[in-house]
Amino acid sequence: MTEGPAHLPPFCTQVAAHGCAPISAPIAGNPHLIRIVRRLWPTLVIQRCLVHSQRQGLSWCRRHPKRRDASHLRTLFRQVMAIHTVADREPFIAQVQAGERRDGHRLAEAAETGWGVSDLKRARSLLLAALPNMFPSLDHPGIPKSTNALEGSFARLKHKYRQPRGLVRPHRTAYLQWYVQLCPR
Repeated sequence: MTEGPAHLPPFCTQVAAHGCAPISAPIAGNPHLIRIVRRLWPTLVIQRCLVHSQRQGLSWCRRHPKRRDASHLRTLFRQVMAIHTVADREPFIAQVQAGERRDGHRLAEAAETGWGVSDLKRARSLLLAALPNMFPSLDHPGIPKSTNALEGSFARLKHKYRQPRGLVRPHRTAYLQWYVQLCPR
């Protein structure tokens, strides 16, 4: 299954049909998934994965940016994982807003003359799109601020699914269901 619009709606609809009603979900930022879970579970608290947001934003801002707006965005992305309290969040949001007032309009209307400006626009867009869902974990301490633990669990499940070589697919599926029911959480 891919994470695109062809496979996600039926999968999520099936999960909802089985009575699953999550209260929160850490999401790496897939816009299709965000739209689907908002439609199926309107009260769901979405936590954007801060690790993914930071990693992608930093890659688009480059290591040694020469432009002021790129340098500002890079500084913001470097701060993301250091925000642990509501008191840390407020100055961060103020810095984002100040950067938008100063450089946002100019960057949004800049002609894409190469991959540097294009990537900088992507970094800005990522930050602005992610910002509303970046810090629910501060208000709800039980919500993880990244998807890393979840991805680690999926990696172990995939390994277990592929481990019993020689089993036909239905038996592998039965084995995986058995493993999920019995594995310690």
